Amino acid sequence: MNGRVLRNEPSDAFWMPFTANRAFHKAPRLLARAQDMHYWTPEGRAILDGAAGLWCVNAGHARPRIVAAIAAQAGELDYAPPFQIGHPDAFLFADELVRISPPGLDHVFFSNSGSEAVETALKMALAYHRARGEAGRFRLIGRERGYHGVNFGGVSVGGMVNNRKAFGTLLGGVDHLRHTHDPARNAFSRGLPAHGAEFAEDLTRLIQLHDASTIAAVIVEPVAGSTGVLLPPQGYLERLRAICDAHGILLIFDEVITGFGRLGAPFAADLFGVVPDLMTTAKGITNGAVPMGATFASRAIYQALMTGPEDQIELFHGYTYSAHPLAVAAGRATLATYQDDGLLTRAGDLAPLWADTLHGLRDCPHVIDIRTIGLVGGIELASRPGEPGARGLEAFKRAFAAGLLIRVTGDIIALSPPLIITDDQIAELAAILRDILTTLD
Repeated sequence: MNGRVLRNEPSDAFWMPFTANRAFHKAPRLLARAQDMHYWTPEGRAILDGAAGLWCVNAGHARPRIVAAIAAQAGELDYAPPFQIGHPDAFLFADELVRISPPGLDHVFFSNSGSEAVETALKMALAYHRARGEAGRFRLIGRERGYHGVNFGGVSVGGMVNNRKAFGTLLGGVDHLRHTHDPARNAFSRGLPAHGAEFAEDLTRLIQLHDASTIAAVIVEPVAGSTGVLLPPQGYLERLRAICDAHGILLIFDEVITGFGRLGAPFAADLFGVVPDLMTTAKGITNGAVPMGATFASRAIYQALMTGPEDQIELFHGYTYSAHPLAVAAGRATLATYQDDGLLTRAGDLAPLWADTLHGLRDCPHVIDIRTIGLVGGIELASRPGEPGARGLEAFKRAFAAGLLIRVTGDIIALSPPLIITDDQIAELAAILRDILTTLD
């Protein structure tokens, strides 16, 4: 046995995240290996990856350059403490990231996940205002249906009810903007919906309620992924930026999903022409090969904290594994792979075909909306009466059985394949989905 679990009998010692554990153990879904656009089950059955793992494997699986970089680094420098000590590649990687980041976001703080990147950004926002003599700006504004990870700060500013309801009062001083989902006016949008820029004015309402002098930052996903691919209406992000600027409020973009080419540009901020003060990333930063997160900060935020005695710690925050050597090696090799293969912009080239193909499923039973941008798609299904989420879960299970990995959130199918997907594989993905949707109860 060599310590390996039986093929179809996984142990319940592993408490699985975001999983119905008891149901899973009755019918396990296991993956044994991966390459390029596919996973394989222990039995050898191929699974087309329609979700880039979990929104993160943008360059495809087991890319040789990334694999080799991790292996080489493990044999040279397996770990280096990040407090008061550095290793050269961490600084090189930060420089490389800044070279592709939106203009003005020129400082990078490394963490281990998107959740930690968000916590870092929230703390930076509070520390920034305090450093400038505005400690009264303590309030954080999120958005309904937002997802910002699973730590207490991220859950507090997040707006997905099932992620919040079991964990008490969470952080104080948090409020939420209205979400932007408006299917009555924007159903079946290709790219940004035409209607809804006015939803940004909800920030004005919160300013009137709380006073701008108490608000530190607003955090939004440029495209909300985990809640079911909600696209920002045309002009919405620009208006949000303008309101923040007018009232001295920091704007944070959570680009954990949208970063590193997912929408057809290095970052959503590039695509939409709206630059935040802080930007959180993870997932695609290492192609999912080694856990890593990174928070990008503006020069103004960095400089505001670079005060006091030079030997004094400026920000009492960090992680044991910040800029972990293996993660840095994976990240540098990932960036090189993206650049060599043109993957940071390839989603823009594929977007028309992707949109045409997915919107071709509009006639399938139960489909009430389809949303596409870059290489992201959301297919919303009507819920079964009294059983919200049941139809989506069944679609997920049927897709896996048919050889396709998808994501579902409630009754919304979320698609985000690796950026190396071919035209034929887009057609294959859609054909499998059509078969499932036309037979779904």
